[in-house]
Amino acid sequence: MHTRHPRIVIAGLRGGSGKTTLSLGLIASLAGQGRKIVPFKKGPDYIDAGWLSSAAGQPCYNLDPFLIGSKKILDSFTEHAEGADLSVIEGNRGLYDGMDAAGTYSTAELAKMLHAPVILIMDCTKVTRTAAAMAYGMLTFDRKVAIRGVVLNQIAGKRHEAVIKEAIEKYCGIPVVGAIPKLRDGLLSERHMGLTPFQEHGDVKAAVSAAGELVSRYVDVGRIYEIAKEAKPLRGAKVRGQEPTAVRDETPELKRLTIGIIRDSAFQFYYPENFEELERRGAALVEISALTQKKLPGIDALYIGGGFPETNAIGLANNRSFRQSLKKEVENGLPVYAECGGLMYLGRTLVLDGKKYPMSGVLPLDFELFKRPKAHGYTIVAVGKHNPFYPKGTVLKGHEFHYSGVARFSASPGVRFAFSMQRGEGILGKMDGICYRNVLATYTHLHAYGTPAWAEGMVSAALSHRKKKEERGTTGRSHTAARRK
Repeated sequence: MHTRHPRIVIAGLRGGSGKTTLSLGLIASLAGQGRKIVPFKKGPDYIDAGWLSSAAGQPCYNLDPFLIGSKKILDSFTEHAEGADLSVIEGNRGLYDGMDAAGTYSTAELAKMLHAPVILIMDCTKVTRTAAAMAYGMLTFDRKVAIRGVVLNQIAGKRHEAVIKEAIEKYCGIPVVGAIPKLRDGLLSERHMGLTPFQEHGDVKAAVSAAGELVSRYVDVGRIYEIAKEAKPLRGAKVRGQEPTAVRDETPELKRLTIGIIRDSAFQFYYPENFEELERRGAALVEISALTQKKLPGIDALYIGGGFPETNAIGLANNRSFRQSLKKEVENGLPVYAECGGLMYLGRTLVLDGKKYPMSGVLPLDFELFKRPKAHGYTIVAVGKHNPFYPKGTVLKGHEFHYSGVARFSASPGVRFAFSMQRGEGILGKMDGICYRNVLATYTHLHAYGTPAWAEGMVSAALSHRKKKEERGTTGRSHTAARRK
C-alpha cells in the first residue's frame, strides 16, 4: 500500500538553533490560511509539543524511535496525518545526534524512516561563508537524508544574509528558503527543558501569532510547502479506515469504566496517544483539577502525569480537601498511576527554598528541588516485583527529566519498589516504580505505543476495582435487606 502525505522535518545543527520558532511559525502561518496542519515532535518532549499543538489547533503526536519502534511510528504517522494538508515534524537536538556515535534514534534516522524532506535551520551568529561549509557537511554526511532547503537564523543584516545565501546555494546546491533576523526579545521564555509550557504563558494566542507573522515575513512558506508535497509515497503503512487501529471491547462492564486524568497547570505532561489507547480499550476519560476541585469524582482509576507541581505548590498545598479525598480513595483501593510530577504530588511534602508544602501523603517520600537536573535522558526499566499494572519480567523503555529528588524516604509496611533501572536514575538507589496498595508511581515517563502493557494494565486495574466496588455494594445491599426482614 502506497500512501502520500505532504510532510517536512525541521532540523538544526544543535539544540537551541531555532527549530521550535520555525516550526511554530510555519504551522501558524499555514493554519492561518485555512490549511489543516498536523504537528509531530521527535524526542521525549512535552513543552515544545504543547506549543505546536496550540498553533495547529489539534494534538501534537510523538515520533520517538527509542520509545516507540519503527513500524508503530510509521503506522502512527500515517493514521494521524491522514487528510492533513501538511505534517510538520520538529526534530530534536542536532540532525544527526542520537544515543551513540552511530546516531541511533536521531532525527536523521526518523527522516529516512518517513522518507521526509528536511529543512535545516542554521544559527548564523558570527559566521558568513563558513555557514556553507557547515551546510555542506550536513548535506554530505549522510546522502540518504533528504535535506531540501536551509533557513538562516540570527541574521545581522542584508549583507550578512546575501553572503551566506550565495555561498550555500553555490557550494551546496540547495535553496536558502528563509532568513530570520536577530530579535531583541525572544518570542517565548525559557525554563527547565527549554520553553515555558504554553499553559503558563501570559498570552499564548499573541505568542503563536507573533511566530506566524515572523515566519511569514522572513521565510518562503510557499516554497517549503511545495518541498513537503514532493515527499515520496510511504509504503506498507496502515491507513485510517483500512483496518481497525484497535479492537474495542463493548462489554457492559467496560463501557462503564471511567479513568480520571489530573490535568491542570500543575500536571500537563501527557502524550495524546496515551489517552487514545485508553479510549480505544473502551475507557471514558474524565479531566480533574487538583487545584480547584474539592474531591475526586467517582472514577475507576486515576492517571497523574508530569508537570511542574513546584510552580503550583501553594495551590496544591492549600487544596487540603482534594488531597484528603485522594488519600482516602487510595486506601479504598483506587488504582493510581503517576509519573514524575504526579509522583511528587503523592509524597508527603515538597521542599522549596527551605519551606515545606504538604502534598497528598500517599507515599512516605519527601521531595526537594535542586538547581541542576537530577536525571535527564532515556530509561530502561525492569519490572521485578508485584505491582498493580505490569507483569513481572516486563522491560519498559521510557525517559526521565527532573530537578527534584528524594530528601527523605521512610520504609513503611506495604511500600515497595517494583522497578530496577537498567538505564537511568529512578527514585532512589537505581530503583523506581514505588508501590503502595494499588498505587504505582515512577519518575519514568512511558509512551503507550512503545509500551502496550501500560494501557492494558490501566484498563485491567480499573475494571478490577470497579468489580470490587460493585461486589461491596451488592453485599452491603444484601445485608441491609436481611436486616429489614
